[in-house]
Amino acid sequence: MNIEKNQEEKYESISFVEEAVKKDLEDGKNGGRLQTRFPPEPNGYLHIGHAKAICMDFGVAEKYGGVCNLRFDDTNPSKEDTEYVDAIKEDIEWLGFKWGNIYYASDYFQKLWDFAVRLIKEGKAYVDEQSKETINEQKGTPQTPGIESPYRNRPWEESLDLFERMNKGEFEEGSMVLRAKIDMANPNMHFRDPIIYRIIKIKHHKTGYKWNAYPMYDFAHGQSDFFEGVTHSICTLEFEVHRPLYDYFINELKEGKDLNDNRPRQIEFNRLNLTYTVMSKRKLLALVQEKLVDGWDDPRMPTICGFRRRGFSPESIRRFIDMIGYTKYEALNDYAMLEAAAREDLNKRSTRVSAVINPVKLVITNYPDGKVESMEAIDNPEDPESKTHTIEFSKNLWIEKDDFMEDAPKKFYRLSVGREVRLKNAYIIKCTGFKKDENGEVEEIYCEYDPMTKSGMPDSNRKVKATLHWLSCDHCLPAEVRLYDRLFSVENPSADERDFRELINPNSKEVRTNCYVEKYLSQFKPLDYLQFQRLGYFTLDYDSTPDHLVFNKTVGLRDNWVKQSK
Repeated sequence: MNIEKNQEEKYESISFVEEAVKKDLEDGKNGGRLQTRFPPEPNGYLHIGHAKAICMDFGVAEKYGGVCNLRFDDTNPSKEDTEYVDAIKEDIEWLGFKWGNIYYASDYFQKLWDFAVRLIKEGKAYVDEQSKETINEQKGTPQTPGIESPYRNRPWEESLDLFERMNKGEFEEGSMVLRAKIDMANPNMHFRDPIIYRIIKIKHHKTGYKWNAYPMYDFAHGQSDFFEGVTHSICTLEFEVHRPLYDYFINELKEGKDLNDNRPRQIEFNRLNLTYTVMSKRKLLALVQEKLVDGWDDPRMPTICGFRRRGFSPESIRRFIDMIGYTKYEALNDYAMLEAAAREDLNKRSTRVSAVINPVKLVITNYPDGKVESMEAIDNPEDPESKTHTIEFSKNLWIEKDDFMEDAPKKFYRLSVGREVRLKNAYIIKCTGFKKDENGEVEEIYCEYDPMTKSGMPDSNRKVKATLHWLSCDHCLPAEVRLYDRLFSVENPSADERDFRELINPNSKEVRTNCYVEKYLSQFKPLDYLQFQRLGYFTLDYDSTPDHLVFNKTVGLRDNWVKQSK
């Protein structure tokens, strides 16, 4: 396969997976075709670990002129739902990828059934009436051979009759299974007569009640790849030990014909593990069902829809995955790397606005009553073609409480009595005093401004050590701001022996309702990328209405977590 020189330079450092794909194409395997697939089970929402697989499956096909199809592995109707199907499609499109075709494992149920029937007739599969627990006990260990089932050598006619009756719904779930008859002494435990069909009496989201016997993953997956013409089955490392069985069933499907030059090739890479996060679908489902979070798209969740709602861009997710790469070794990736990728991307695309999320009133005592000025603010200084907007300035302002200290140390350069600061896009002010309320809290701060320090004025270049953001009390909008942090308080909750519920960070969500933002923000829509100046990156939440603006914090302007953890 010819690849343009500029493409070679662009992807000079490529993963071992791409190296394998590239070599197969150059060698002309599979007729020079490249076809991958992303095969999620529709039993939950995709998380960032799936995003890594998506970027590989779709990305390698896109890069080397192939096609990637989307296939739903819908072989277990007890856990699957069309809600998840729709959500998975939305997440893939949001990440910026397009599938060639959409398939379902259920599209192949008849072909898989026919294959299973053939194996029974050839004496290569049998119906076992033992319990799942007994079957597991009989499998032995990698060092000791397993014990053959008493049903292993039953006549094929009997097994076929039972298999057909399994599918007619004559038997209860768990009462019998169909097993492949392979080798109970094989050192690879997956070859010790694996279960390939079980009974599930639940309506399937596509096929209804047509089937009561459903194929297992190891039996359906490789054959589905083969039926579709997949050339490269790219998956995570836990499936490496399944690869010989994957190849075995494909060989049996084609009755032992030589397939070395025209068959799916399975390649495995490491999963994405993230600090302060769990990726287990079971645990994520528990978080949602037990209302420990506010749904699958809670901005604290590692789901793709959760990151989207929090304000991450698809480009930042893809950038992070590029940063960590693909290897054959499991690793625990630092959440701070993901945040750094978000900052790098959002800095380029976010609109700069002013917001005060912990307000205290500042009165400029020498500013004329009733006077209002319009100050010009640039939307994004990183963009040479950026627009500007105006923000009103007046006598009474809101500033952040943290920007004032009554007894300030020498290295505190913000506002304190006798000190000067610049108000961004406006004037230099000097603090002259303050007033406390009945609880001893600072209620109002008093300052005087220098009218000659506005941009363009004679003293506009006078140096001060701090610049503060602000809002005019009479020209801003009230808002709710949700501040999010890492969902778990320990670095690796998956490895902790305690119940994961005990490890949830009690400060992972803080809601502030007495916040103020620029009127300009009434023009924005949910998921627009914003930078609250000096505070961090934010986005407008779905819960927002014109009368009640709600913002989610995406990430701070810098990583403060290390400092907090010490």
